[in-house]
Amino acid sequence: MIILDLSQVMLSNILAQLGNHTNAKVEESMVRHMVLNSIRSYRTKYGNTYGELVIACDNKNYWRRELFPYYKANRKKNIEKSEFDWKSIFECLGKIRQELKDFFPYRIIEIETAEADDIIGSLCMKFGVTEDDWSFEQLDQKPILILSCDHDFIQLHKYTNVEQFDPVKKKKITHNNPKVYLKEHIIRGDVGDGIPNFLSPDNCLVLGQRQKPIMNKKLQHWVKQQPEQFCTELQLRNYRRNEQLIDLSKIPENIYNMIIESYESQNNKKTKDLMSYFMNNNLKMLMESINEFV
Repeated sequence: MIILDLSQVMLSNILAQLGNHTNAKVEESMVRHMVLNSIRSYRTKYGNTYGELVIACDNKNYWRRELFPYYKANRKKNIEKSEFDWKSIFECLGKIRQELKDFFPYRIIEIETAEADDIIGSLCMKFGVTEDDWSFEQLDQKPILILSCDHDFIQLHKYTNVEQFDPVKKKKITHNNPKVYLKEHIIRGDVGDGIPNFLSPDNCLVLGQRQKPIMNKKLQHWVKQQPEQFCTELQLRNYRRNEQLIDLSKIPENIYNMIIESYESQNNKKTKDLMSYFMNNNLKMLMESINEFV
């Protein structure tokens, strides 16, 4: 199974087109060609080894924001400050995403309040194999390739049949101890997602306040312990806050179930008239490779 983080691939293509020209107009036809050509390339390169392509999509609403109001709050501010025409960018992304759902044979999963992270995490939990739960029944489990540069997925490398490739830098992402990486991530928080470290209050990043520093020597000591052993009551509350937001095994059960149901319901999804779609969208260069999409 190849699991593609769609938003990341589409955004990287759009930003590559715009370059430093912040006032440049988003050319929908060019973005469509670039996104489809990327998908074609991934299927051609990895399909024989990893099998079917599954596309994971971000929903515009996040369940994590209901749990933690400051989740990704600064991203919205940064978008508002940016000179890029993000309204046009998101409209373009939404249109191409819908076209993929309507015309292509891939399982394309988008769940209300779920992020692509939740979809990728849920599929790895469903089909992943760990050293702890290995059995002869799992010998037929297929390899899984995550196509994303997001290091949050390192925690999923604990599954022995999961690999990750960064399509932007074009290199494999590896880590020698995914479980330690996850624990360090929980302790340190995630500035990009607006999640402070476990020593700092919920709103410190939104307010632009400096977090309480974490010394590396203490960090190396903490990762060997249970949080109850090194946390005060407030710190433990913050640790659990981060754990719920970062650890993909903590995805709410109802969201996990909806993701798996969506995956299973799209079994044997049929291709619609791709030739007409390519012609209507002036994708002449890709028409020569139309068989590589199915």
